[in-house]
Parts: sequence; structure tokens; C-alpha cells
Amino acid sequence: MTTPDTAVTSEAGRSHENDPLNNVDVIIIGTGFSGLGMGIQLVRENNKSFVMLERAADVGGTWRDNTYPGAACDIQSHLYSYSFRPNPDWSRVYATQPEILQYLQAAAREEGLIPHIRFGAEVLDARWDETQERWIVSTPRGTFAGKSLITASGHLSDPKFPNIKGIDGFTGEIFHSAQWDHSVELEGKRIGVVGSGASAIQIVPEIAETATHLTVFQRSAPYVIPRLDYFYTDAERGMFRKFPHTAQAIRDELFWGNEARFPQRRGVPAFIDQITEVADNHRKTQVTDPVLYKQLTPDYAIGCKRILISNDYYPALGRPNVTLETDGISHIEGNAVITSTGERHELDVLILSTGFEASDLPISHRIYGKSGASLAEHWSNGGQAYACTTVSGFPNLFVMLGPNTGLGAGSIIYMAETQISYIAGALKYMRENSVSSLEVTAEAEEEYVKTIDERAQGTVWLSGGCESWYVDPRNGRLTTLWPDFMSQFRKENGTFKDAAYVVKTHANQGQPMFAGGR
Repeated sequence: MTTPDTAVTSEAGRSHENDPLNNVDVIIIGTGFSGLGMGIQLVRENNKSFVMLERAADVGGTWRDNTYPGAACDIQSHLYSYSFRPNPDWSRVYATQPEILQYLQAAAREEGLIPHIRFGAEVLDARWDETQERWIVSTPRGTFAGKSLITASGHLSDPKFPNIKGIDGFTGEIFHSAQWDHSVELEGKRIGVVGSGASAIQIVPEIAETATHLTVFQRSAPYVIPRLDYFYTDAERGMFRKFPHTAQAIRDELFWGNEARFPQRRGVPAFIDQITEVADNHRKTQVTDPVLYKQLTPDYAIGCKRILISNDYYPALGRPNVTLETDGISHIEGNAVITSTGERHELDVLILSTGFEASDLPISHRIYGKSGASLAEHWSNGGQAYACTTVSGFPNLFVMLGPNTGLGAGSIIYMAETQISYIAGALKYMRENSVSSLEVTAEAEEEYVKTIDERAQGTVWLSGGCESWYVDPRNGRLTTLWPDFMSQFRKENGTFKDAAYVVKTHANQGQPMFAGGR
């Protein structure tokens, strides 16, 4: 379990009565990668009138919350980091959770963000006040008002719990993998893991070694490819420090390597066959039991769901104290999980590795636009945004890592940085033109979303024969992922242009928009 950075968390105890940041130009919700990155951009531009609202007692977002055994990134470290804050001291190709959290804590501290962060300030309600032309945000730490509101809570902030009959009556220990209970002793216990996704394949090998018995409840088999990981030597890290261009060269190579994998998602046969062969060979090499092999063979096109990377997941499932259960869960009785065939699995601990609320973002239920309707109501038939960032009916609101910003291959940090550039451009435009209200038109939003839907057709996400959190069940649309190259996302969405917006300015054009005349 990671110990919070005391320099970061010391702000949590401060009083916020008569807080100088109660009334600011910009309010940022969240201090994960996207929120911190946005804050750094503002500081570096000398835009000091902003506050960052964080519900927890530390920065880090998903890398603060996910402290489960084996937690690590599945994107290479030199790419999964800010381009404007390269880290020559990454210990390995795929960094683990504690190292990534430390990177984010250092970024917050060294870039001067701590005075701008209000911890324990969960957003309870955020409303656009048409009269004041400001966002009014209520939190347990007081009310904050801001000209612009940036939500940076992301896709992976709120755990998703399975709808299993009797789950609330489970008599053993039960918790979600994103809310790991470190007080629960796992050694010598009968443990069940519900799920076989990105978190589960990291957890299972770690706990299989000490559990009396481990049962993995799999709904569908994932595609798994080798994890090409290794520790950087002292000489390599020294080279990255002394010659930063060498680390940048690695980053560039990793970026274009991920770009080259996008045709797999478009269903291009040659690319599909190539990656399928890699996954099939990995499974054939590591799984020798024919029954287990059949259970672990996916029945959908590769890439339809997230492709996972692991060298020890398959071997863990082959251990004599591990059972892979594929019949499906019927219900829970007491301390037992009952499958659809009536088989009974008695457990001491049940771990829910069942993902996050990625389609119906919880923060959208707390943000209300100019009509008084919530963002969730606006998105009742699926999330959408112009340039994947702004929403009609919600002036001066910018959504980071919301609709259509996820990736099937590549670094989400690149997407966040693209949005940072777009939002910074919008804020600059508002400041220089004394803009009081900036709102994308409904027509522009719909037209933009059409272009995304058109590109999504024919991709493995919509035609690969699987169900995944990438597709919104309410409309069958690809609302979570970007259906094109990362570089195309930046080309389209990296530079703010005012053509699609209704712009209102202050009556007195001679006065600067923001207090302080920046």
C-alpha cells in the first residue's frame, strides 16, 4: 500500500473559511494525470486564478486509488508520462503503481500546484449561473465560483459493481479491486476473483501464491500477449539524464509503434492476423492443459476488447490451487458463489475486479447546464462532445478524458495533453476577447459526433463479436474510444477555433474578462 506524500497531503488539514480561491477564473475537478496536467499548463502560463477540487486526501487519481497487488501500467513508462515532464529515472519499461504515483506527487509539488488544490472537496453539485455567467460548485469544503469549469475526473475514477443476486449478503470479506482492503489477510484463504480484465490479470498471479484456493470467475476470455518488460540499468538511466534526446527517441518510437497498431482495430486482415498469431502463440506456449486452453480461447475478434499483456497470468491459472470458472454466476448464498450450473464455490474473500463506470460517468450527474438539466440527462442516450471536449448547453465547460477520448492502443496521456492544448487555447481566446460565455452550438456538436460514428463503423469494437465497456449499451455507439489514429486526434482537436461557438462578451469591452487583468 502506497504511503501518501506528506508534502502533498499536508494541505488537507487547512481551513477554507474565507478561502482566496473561492472565486476564481478556472475550477478544475480532479488531480489525476489530466487535471494535474491542466494545472501545470495554467501555472506555466502564469494563470494563477484557479482552484483544483480533489475529493481524496492526495493527488494521483486512479494511480492513488488502485493499490491492489501487482498494480502496474500496461503502457510503457517513457510514453505514459507528460511530454513536458520527462522522467529519466523510470525504473523499468512498465512502471508500477507506487512509482507512477510518486511521479504525479512530484509533479504537483514541483510545479507549484499544492496551494491551488483543495483536498476533501468532492464536487456535490456544479451549476451554471446564467445571471452571473459563472459556475457555482458546492463541496464539503465550501462553495467555489469560477468563470470556467474543467472536469478531469476521467473514465477510471468510479468502480463498477456487478449486479449479482445476493451479493450484498455475502458473509465473507468483499471489496472492489479499485478499493483494495489491505486490512484483509489473504494468505491461506479461499479467494474468488470476479473478472478477467486488466486488473484481474495483475492480481491473480500475486494472490495465487498464498491462497489456499483461488477461483477466477471469467465471463469471457481475454486476448493476452507477452509483457516485454525489464529493469533499466544505472547506465541507461544515466544516459537518459545526461542526454535527454535518447529518452525522447524511445518515446517517439513507442508512440509510432502504437500508431502502427491502429489498423488492427480497423479490422485490416493482415494486421489482425499478425496480432492474433502473437496472442495464440503466447497461449499455446503457456497453457498445456487442453480443457483450460479451450476455456482461455476467445470467441471474438482480437481488439474488440482490450488486449492484455502478462507473462504470469496463464501460468497462475495452471496452478493446482487455482480454478477457472466459466459457467457464469447465478447468485450468492452466504459465503458461497453459485454458478449457473449449480456448482457451489465457498469463499472467505470475494474480490470484484469488474471495472469502472466508463459510459455513464458519475460526475455527469452532478453538473447542471444553463437549462437546469444535468450533463447526465443531456447524455441520456450516450455521451458526446464537440472536439471531444465541449458540450452544447453547458457554457464554459470543458470535459477532459470524456466521450471518445479512450484508446485501444496508445497512451491516454497524449490525448490529455491534446485536450490541455485545446482548453488552454479556449481560455486564452476568452481572456483576450473579454468573453463571458463560450458555448458550442448543438448543430456543430451533432455534426462532429456524426464524423466519429462514421469512422467507428467497421472497427473491431462494433463488429468484432463482443460486448465491452467501449460501446454504450443505451445506443450501441462507440462513445468511449477514439476511432482513429492518436495523431489525427491531435490534428483535429489540439487547437481551439471559435467557429463552432456562440460567443458572448462583456458589455464593457474595455475591461478584461478575468479579475486581475491577466
